[in-house]
Amino acid sequence: MTLHLNEEPRLHPPLLVEYDGAEADPAAETPVPELTARPLQTAARLAARPRSAFSRFGLWVFSSLFTLILSVAAWNFVTGLFAANSYLGWLAFTLLMLAIFVVLVMALREFSAFARMARLDKLRSAAEAARATGDLTAARAVVSGLSSLYANRADTAWGLAKLAEQQSDVFDADALLSLAETQLLAPLDRAALSEVEAAARQVAVVTAFVPMALADVATALYSNLKLIRRLSEIYGGRAGSLGSLRLMRRVFSALLGAGAIALADDLIGSVAGGGILAKLSRRFGEGVVNGALTTRVGLAAMELSRPLPFVALAKPGTSATTSRALAGLFGRADVKE
Repeated sequence: MTLHLNEEPRLHPPLLVEYDGAEADPAAETPVPELTARPLQTAARLAARPRSAFSRFGLWVFSSLFTLILSVAAWNFVTGLFAANSYLGWLAFTLLMLAIFVVLVMALREFSAFARMARLDKLRSAAEAARATGDLTAARAVVSGLSSLYANRADTAWGLAKLAEQQSDVFDADALLSLAETQLLAPLDRAALSEVEAAARQVAVVTAFVPMALADVATALYSNLKLIRRLSEIYGGRAGSLGSLRLMRRVFSALLGAGAIALADDLIGSVAGGGILAKLSRRFGEGVVNGALTTRVGLAAMELSRPLPFVALAKPGTSATTSRALAGLFGRADVKE
């Protein structure tokens, strides 16, 4: 075909093929997997997976071997001092007995802390099961456990009195658990939020105004661990050192599963003008981000330390809590939940 210069090319219409078979339905196709969420879900599942029996056996073997070596070395040291000088031998023996006593007391405290944390987990699981099944007897058992847990605390005395006055008139499991949550946990939630805001403020200030290398990292780690321990104590957990580390592991596993690592721009922009501050001062922007991450860790620890899940009371939000914590430090922003 010869095309002259004064002629326009002829465009052919597109070829359309109509097909009404079963394969033409888009809903029948396999959905595209969410590649961004899969690594987070996999990491959360691996982090929450309990140790295998072989791992526990290996940990027991190495800890027993270390304890045996340390005990034999201490005994040889004491007996050697007895052979050289009886006075030094008795001094070393006394110090060794005191050290053993301290270790036993610390072990009992850690065991008590784990028992308290297990008690809170048991109450939370029982409350969720009672709500799901509508079992009034199970709900009354949960309320009785909560009353026993907070019986000797001044900050829950008024709530316990109101709960004892009103619970006999409630004959619904969900309403009874909501009444217990409102009367008992409301003052504890306010105290816990105050601790979260104070920790977020401390981390943000240190990050923004202390130029020392790794100072913000060390402050964030210390503040988060102290915050998690304090929140556990507020709700009745009294976590020890090992218990706090275990609770921190559960907190970060929950954060990872919820995708909280991807806080990014929307969190920075909605809290205290973090987006503008990041342009004006990199340290101020990092302070807002670190404060927001500390807030998120604290709110996750609240959920895991609470003996009841958030149902009757509103669950606190990260943006609003961080905005209250950083109000006046890095400017002000209107935050909507």
